[in-house]
Amino acid sequence: MAKAHMDWKVLPHGPIERLAENLWWVQGSVPRMSLKRTMTIARLSDGQLVIHNGIALEAGAMGQIEAWGKPAWLIVPNGYHRLDAAAYRSRYPTLRVLAPRGSRARIQEVVAVDGTYDDFPGDDCVRLETLAGTNHVEGAMIVQSADGVSVVLNDAVFNMDKKRDALGYLFTTLLGSAPGPRISRLAKWVLMKDKPALKRELERYAERADMQRLIVAHEKVAVGPAAREALRQALTYL
Repeated sequence: MAKAHMDWKVLPHGPIERLAENLWWVQGSVPRMSLKRTMTIARLSDGQLVIHNGIALEAGAMGQIEAWGKPAWLIVPNGYHRLDAAAYRSRYPTLRVLAPRGSRARIQEVVAVDGTYDDFPGDDCVRLETLAGTNHVEGAMIVQSADGVSVVLNDAVFNMDKKRDALGYLFTTLLGSAPGPRISRLAKWVLMKDKPALKRELERYAERADMQRLIVAHEKVAVGPAAREALRQALTYL
């Protein structure tokens, strides 16, 4: 795992993509690896922003975000996705940092954590849930938009292609993280503590008729009927 950045360090990233009227997404690089990570930004009813898996972006992109709303909440989705968390806290001193309860101690090694997913007030647009079967180390962000619901997961499900560089090959092939969508061997070793419980959680999302998007930390977004199908496919790896 890459060392956390204490300063605002911009790595190559793509443009911000508007997925819905209250949901933005961007894909960025991982140090010394070919796979990509993703950041999801949801806008609450009061205009404040919830940043899930924050990525340090270049000035123009951050200006877009700041013009859209006030960054109020930073969700650090597990102890392995903390690369830019401290930099976000420094940039936005009033930002409240939340973490899954089971990952809080690891995340606090690099950034002060204000609370857990249980402390997020949520509203009609955005809420946080802890994933059963993970011993509270990972959760989901559920975003209600005009066209339906987006389920934002982290490492519980991967959705990317295989990589050919040495570290990418290790991560995607030897550790069984690609091709996706799938539940990787790595996720089973690190995250999964109760297989039947996690299976029920993911099945619950897959059964939602209003599910419009499945967003994961690495790399692709599944949209429309493909979102539910992606979860169903991932479940075949349990």
